[in-house]
Amino acid sequence: MTIDTTVLGYPRIGPDRELKRATEAYWAGGLDAAGLEAAASALRRSVWTGLRDAGLGLIPSNTFSLYDQVLDTTVLVDAVPERFRDREGLDAYFAMARGAEGVPALEMTKWFDTNYHYLVPELGPDTRFRLADPVSAKPLAEYREARILGIETRPVLVGPLTYLLLAKPAPGAPAGFRPLDLLDGLVEVYAELLERLAGAGCAWVQLDEPALAADRTDEELDALRRAYDRLSGLPSRPRLLAATYFGEIGGALPVLAGTAVEAIGLDFVAGPGNLKALASIGGLPRRTLVAGVVDGRNVWRADLSASLSVCASLLGLAGDVVAGTSCSLLHVPLDLGAEPGLDDGLRGRLAFARQKVDEVVLLGRALREGHEVIASAAAETRAAAEAGTRSDYRVRARLDALGDGTVRADPAARFAAQQEALGLPPLATTTIGSFPQTAEVRRARADHRAGRIDTAAYEQVMRDEIDRVIALQEDLGLDVLVHGEPERNDMVQYFAEQLDGYAATANGWVQSYGTRCVRPPILFGDVARPEPMTVRWTTYAQSRTRRPVKGMLTGPTTMLAWSFVRDDQPLGDTARQVALALRDEIRDLEAAGIGIIQVDEPALRELLPLRAADQPAYFAWAIAAFRLATSGVAVTTQIHTHMCYSEFGEVIGAIGDLDADVASVEAARSHMELVTDLNAAGYAAGIGPGVYDIHSPRVPEVAEMEDSLRRALQTITPARLWVNPDCGLKTRDYPETEASLRNMVTAARNIRAALPA
Repeated sequence: MTIDTTVLGYPRIGPDRELKRATEAYWAGGLDAAGLEAAASALRRSVWTGLRDAGLGLIPSNTFSLYDQVLDTTVLVDAVPERFRDREGLDAYFAMARGAEGVPALEMTKWFDTNYHYLVPELGPDTRFRLADPVSAKPLAEYREARILGIETRPVLVGPLTYLLLAKPAPGAPAGFRPLDLLDGLVEVYAELLERLAGAGCAWVQLDEPALAADRTDEELDALRRAYDRLSGLPSRPRLLAATYFGEIGGALPVLAGTAVEAIGLDFVAGPGNLKALASIGGLPRRTLVAGVVDGRNVWRADLSASLSVCASLLGLAGDVVAGTSCSLLHVPLDLGAEPGLDDGLRGRLAFARQKVDEVVLLGRALREGHEVIASAAAETRAAAEAGTRSDYRVRARLDALGDGTVRADPAARFAAQQEALGLPPLATTTIGSFPQTAEVRRARADHRAGRIDTAAYEQVMRDEIDRVIALQEDLGLDVLVHGEPERNDMVQYFAEQLDGYAATANGWVQSYGTRCVRPPILFGDVARPEPMTVRWTTYAQSRTRRPVKGMLTGPTTMLAWSFVRDDQPLGDTARQVALALRDEIRDLEAAGIGIIQVDEPALRELLPLRAADQPAYFAWAIAAFRLATSGVAVTTQIHTHMCYSEFGEVIGAIGDLDADVASVEAARSHMELVTDLNAAGYAAGIGPGVYDIHSPRVPEVAEMEDSLRRALQTITPARLWVNPDCGLKTRDYPETEASLRNMVTAARNIRAALPA
């Protein structure tokens, strides 16, 4: 029996977000390709040497990416859509990620039930996979790079089944075509790569198959068997680790066990049932089992005694056991050592990526040497957990008294009342909420936080920016305005910093997509709102215009999805506490004269359990929490919600069940497909399908947006159709934003003018 340690992946952004800075400098022309590669190489070297010095036994490579690992796979197997073929190298790569003049980017959506976004492959029956750069393919190049440092690594690849299941048919693909039809051709490219890695001396390769944690058909499991029979049957190859995570893998386990792969990775945090399933097939007596016992997705310290107990029970079920993380550590901040300002009581309960590596290494030692190795650390964890939870019995009493009183008036009655109260035209134009955050705004926030300017000076900068945003929107001719959110650092963190039960980090950055990094707050206790959070800024904006200004809030499910949430009570209970705080805020906004209030729920699809059997319970508490937050308003107050960058097909019914008056949704990259789906599902409220993609720097043409609106009008009546971008404008600049919005308003007016009387 051999016992070792590993992690399935590691953060790649750098301790000071060096990847973001280098990549954005390259986009701005301040850094050339060689400079970007030098910065990337330094980050990779830092990760590999750090993991080696921490004592980790098996170190992964090819977990680094300039933007996204699925996009890297698309480039690796030359599945580049034709519209990007006139570009080369980094120009083509970043055009696929961000779009270019006249060329829309690949669709972007969430990586399973996380807040990480991946670029969706576009595949058609004429896609011909090949190893794009056989001599210096990225996994091979990074393996060699680490080996020069004297570090033997295990290259990590997106598994072939997961890659195809995440892909979509390319525009124009014939009806009935499925990307999975291309499996055999893709597997041959993987086979060639494995042979080349073996030739370079590579001993192990990790193939990530998180798609197995979702419901899979018999046909898909047959495809899994066919793929891994082929790859594991190669005469010359590295040993293979088929890594699964994000839950229980059900029928996929005996399929993988029936192939000749040398190792299987199972998640025992999100998928505790994997242990019973493993025992039911007689274990893996001649295989290596990578046991995911340290949580790769949350920031709480591991219960080392419980983790060790799971590992010990696996010793009799596998030939060798490797203690590891439940998934890649990409989803947690880098190092708790960068957070000296956290409350000591809370700090004692936390472990970021660097500390989780230490936990894995410690578990490996305990498996070899005995429980005494972890005794002290386990006792510290228990003591910190017992001391750290904070309860507010007033919150719990209010929720008990409120019960389920979350019913609003009939939607038709609300629609009529709101039409009369607001007097908006058909195809009303608006934005999602945020406007570009200028260097001056960001500097003022940083200076105020650091004490370099006083509150009066800071607030004057914010008022000046709101004045500018309101004036710009009036000049553009938008119908419903926003205050632009200059005071907000992040749509979750901003509220978390004002709510009891939450803590914010200073440097707890996590990659969301590309160069976009967020600092998820930590929800550690009962949630309450000490005072209004948005009323002052929203009412100031309303005082500067006669047009309606939307209040902007983040919904309870998204507040949970984009935070690290306490694990000592059900998520639904925590969601109700957040919803109660938002209910109070909505009532205060309404009392202050704000007639339109948007409660964003972009993460509604994100938190959806991967298994269908677990989904009804999730929908029940998520919908109830939204209704709890939004049901205490008058019939004339219009409630909006917003959702973006997720596959919404599985939550179509829930969007209607939220009972919002208007839902704005991402639709530009997905070609308005959601609009048709919503209409087919009987959705009858207002809808604002995004008419342009804000994650691309290109300015869309008027005709392009007119075409999108015509498609939307095929299934939506003009009175129900709103016109807006896909998402908030925080990450864009003002010249680009103004040009795009001006074209959007022009498109809406042109289509409006052509409507029948």
